[in-house]
Amino acid sequence: MSVKFEVIPVEIPENCNAILGQSHFIKTVEDLYEALVESSASLKFGIAFCEASGKRLVRSAGNDRELEEKARKTALKLACGHVFVIYLKEGYPINVLNRIKQVSEVCTIYCATANPLQVVIAQTEQGRGIACVIDGFSPKGVENEEDVKERMEFLRKIGYKF
Repeated sequence: MSVKFEVIPVEIPENCNAILGQSHFIKTVEDLYEALVESSASLKFGIAFCEASGKRLVRSAGNDRELEEKARKTALKLACGHVFVIYLKEGYPINVLNRIKQVSEVCTIYCATANPLQVVIAQTEQGRGIACVIDGFSPKGVENEEDVKERMEFLRKIGYKF
């Protein structure tokens, strides 16, 4: 057996976040839709899921047509069995990740990000799978006291600390 690796850049729409994960069942799209729509009335999202058996289709849902189409295109580009892609706007992954993790068929979350994203795909004779993700860039150093102060002020500004 042999394996071939490929790096796939994932485009994240402006003012959006992406969540990339793996699941195991055809009703993933419906259950993720319910988890997201119940989390916030203002959240806009699109979901796509790659079936790994049967018809092996990319299944999708969402409450924002543009994000749903983008998720479908990304899932098709990745073409990895049981992988799902979610694009969010008017909300953040921190607001929905625990709900997503509690969906019974979700196996893992690879990333939740608004950063530039690359997915390293491994391909064999059987199919394709995610080997790892590259989320953003490498660190430039270690934060100092001023950086800590700036981080805490930012968290207060966006309402995550008081």
